[in-house]
Amino acid sequence: MPLLTLTTNQFLSPAQKSALPAALSAETARLLGKPESYVMVIVQDEQIMTMGGAADAAAYLQLKSLGLPEGDTEALSAALCDLVSSTLDIPADRIYIEFSSPARHFWGWNRSTFA
Repeated sequence: MPLLTLTTNQFLSPAQKSALPAALSAETARLLGKPESYVMVIVQDEQIMTMGGAADAAAYLQLKSLGLPEGDTEALSAALCDLVSSTLDIPADRIYIEFSSPARHFWGWNRSTFA
């Protein structure tokens, strides 16, 4: 049930809007060792954003996953940052990533929860 949300102030071309979610989905599944059939990706482009007071290219990612290993967040950060940075030409120091691991009973799917 991993959910990766990417919010950026950059314009994404139609080709990027098609390819980026698929690339993020595959990479998230690979990094977490989970089936891609459970991965959801949301991409929001052209958002009003500033970072450090500047409206230069920036991105904010949120990765939520049940049982997200705290010890893996540095590697996850590096891999996701590299993918977004190289794909959207956003400097790594203008990308924030928030990780969260909700309690199983706080995540619903298919009319139930994962509890």
